[in-house]
Amino acid sequence: MTMAIPGSEHFASRPVDPETLRAQLPETVKVHSVGQDRIDALDPLTYEVIRHRLWSVTEEMGEALKRMSGSPIVTDANDFDFAICDELGQEVQVGLYNTMLVGAVDLAIYWTLQHRAANPGIQEGDMFLCNDPWVGGGLHQNDVIVFQPIFHDGELFAWTSAICHEPDLGGVGLGSFSPAAQDVFSESLPTPPVKVVRDFRLQDDVADLWVRRSRVPMLVSLDLRAKIGANSVGRKRLAEVIDQYGADTVKAVMKRMMSDAEGRLRGKLSGLPDGTWRATGYQDQSHEGDRGVHKITVAMTKAGDRLSFDFTGTDPQAGMINCTYAGMRGGVMLALLPMLANDIPWSAGGLMRCFDLVSEEGTINNASYPAAVGRGPIGPAWLTGTLVAECLSQLLERDANLGKSVQAACCGTWDTAVLAGLDERGQVPMPFLNIMMEPMAGGYGARPDTDGMDTGGLFCIPMGRVPDVEMTEFLYPLLTLWRREEPDSGGPGRRRGGVSASLAVTLHGSSQPAGLVLASAGKAVAQNAGLSGGYPGNTGLEQLARNTDVGALLKTGRIPQSVGELGAEVELGPCYAQSYLAPGEVLYMHWQGGGGYGDPLLREPEAVARDVHEDKVSAAAAESVYGVVLRNGTIDAQGTEAARAAVRSVRRDRSTGGSTNGPRIDPAAAQRLDDNLVLHGTTVACAHCGQGVADTTTDTTLALARYDGPSSEAGPQVTSDPAEYVDAEVVFRQFCCPRCWTAIYSAIVPATHPDHVGDVSRFTPVGSPS
Repeated sequence: MTMAIPGSEHFASRPVDPETLRAQLPETVKVHSVGQDRIDALDPLTYEVIRHRLWSVTEEMGEALKRMSGSPIVTDANDFDFAICDELGQEVQVGLYNTMLVGAVDLAIYWTLQHRAANPGIQEGDMFLCNDPWVGGGLHQNDVIVFQPIFHDGELFAWTSAICHEPDLGGVGLGSFSPAAQDVFSESLPTPPVKVVRDFRLQDDVADLWVRRSRVPMLVSLDLRAKIGANSVGRKRLAEVIDQYGADTVKAVMKRMMSDAEGRLRGKLSGLPDGTWRATGYQDQSHEGDRGVHKITVAMTKAGDRLSFDFTGTDPQAGMINCTYAGMRGGVMLALLPMLANDIPWSAGGLMRCFDLVSEEGTINNASYPAAVGRGPIGPAWLTGTLVAECLSQLLERDANLGKSVQAACCGTWDTAVLAGLDERGQVPMPFLNIMMEPMAGGYGARPDTDGMDTGGLFCIPMGRVPDVEMTEFLYPLLTLWRREEPDSGGPGRRRGGVSASLAVTLHGSSQPAGLVLASAGKAVAQNAGLSGGYPGNTGLEQLARNTDVGALLKTGRIPQSVGELGAEVELGPCYAQSYLAPGEVLYMHWQGGGGYGDPLLREPEAVARDVHEDKVSAAAAESVYGVVLRNGTIDAQGTEAARAAVRSVRRDRSTGGSTNGPRIDPAAAQRLDDNLVLHGTTVACAHCGQGVADTTTDTTLALARYDGPSSEAGPQVTSDPAEYVDAEVVFRQFCCPRCWTAIYSAIVPATHPDHVGDVSRFTPVGSPS
């Protein structure tokens, strides 16, 4: 564990009470605001028109950045975002891009108001640049924010911001990912807010200092100017709205937007039962050479119209798999926005008033400086969001309408691969650096009423896109052998998780080995968990094919379709590694699909047959996991019935514990708890056979049958042996109804994983719905 450096707390940004912050400002910074009477006086038409105008401002800012940036991270992956904030930094309007960044943007403005208002001052025509994840703005150093104060008649009226992931900002590792990092000093230098624009003019000294650190300075320089340009668009458009409607009216709309979002979310929460729900997940390996498993755990309590997320018990910070407070907060927003606020305008400043965060300092999702945080957003922040989504799903299952937003885990992480070398295709050899963006095509988690989207994207970037293969080959000396969806990669379930894809690339146009950095997770312990008995999606896999016959194969006109055809020595890629890719060698990546929902034995045979026909599921998995037998593509009804009975028998014979002593009830007369459990009076029972498994007044644990076995028994989507990556015992754990043997819970977890599924208290409201 890295010890905190004294004085580093100066850079630790946290939410601030608006009135407290207002009182702290020096007299030189006058702020514009309006009273509640002005807000109440808004007419509905004016409110809606201006609200949509503010939305269009962020959209235009996004288009401006995309048109000016030359980075595929922006133009294809949409790994960026924008915000309009009020005079004190509260987020009024955010973009539909990387939603995790929503949890960090306002923190940078709060810090700037607290620490830069007097010296060097905040003035009209300023823009600040920041990539310090302890201050905020972004979640790791590659997230670079440019934000500006907007003045009206000498008063600070609002802020706009533009932020995107930069391909490289220095440090030991390519793309600023240092797999062996033990502290931030091996990574890109964090830069607290600094004025990069004064009096509307770019400061050349700051700009030169900034781009000097990068391996791709031209691209970073272009992105810097693109973000400045996007903010300039935002300032101009906001000024037009103010000129048309008046400053007080526009500000009243901004305040109303946040209060409306807050009120609507509180209204949803008030109609749900109070209680506490828990989830625990893991990062396998923390750095190059590590073989440990590192835990994040959360207890979500809903009381009245408020949520609390308590991460007490999370493991200490380690290696490079840490995120700051901003990342933890961003992870919460990753889940909350699409699941609870999908029909509420995303005025994040209001939504974030509805929850509290409780966390110990120095843990992997609330790391103290100088922890390494390069993996922050795509490691612990992402996992934080996945666990919060799991808790929210358990809560929302209790509501017939809101239950439609329940979703199993999407692809559980981003598989990072950075290639950098020499491009010799032109007259003058040029260096290149490419962050492989293909894992944008992740699988979405299944829902109670629909399958997960196949290669549908990322939960945190609703508008993300996978890059164009031809454009990648045009920009970099790479040849793509294949990029395709992979069968069996979606988590099996009554509703199937979305399948993921794989990629195989080789150097083409470079005679020198290229450096390679790998950074990912979910290879030993699944991070794309299912819900209600649904199985996790595939485990991640990277391989390097050395000494291949790929050149000879291509000369014959044959394009290889698998690693096995390459006649190669196959080297397994660990979670974190610094390696190389030489000419004639092949990098294979297979990233994660989504988790399944419900027991796969309950999936309609016709849906399984369709999956096999469309190569989403193999015929072997159809029979072994789903219990569906196909003869020449046609369902064998008798064989299917026998196969499903056989799977249930296997579950019965291998499981321990469980009891059928409880009463049997009529499931049709009971209250739904989730896909498999119902509540009848005080009896929790199986929703399929009515077997009682607990009495909420006397029992603390559900009387379910339990099985722990090899992770491979989860199905063919498990593409790796956990022992290749970690020392801890990793198992396929399944809890079943002790009478009908329906799967209630299925997961790939360490053997020491706490069994939240058996906690009866999650079905016992702490109080009545408010």
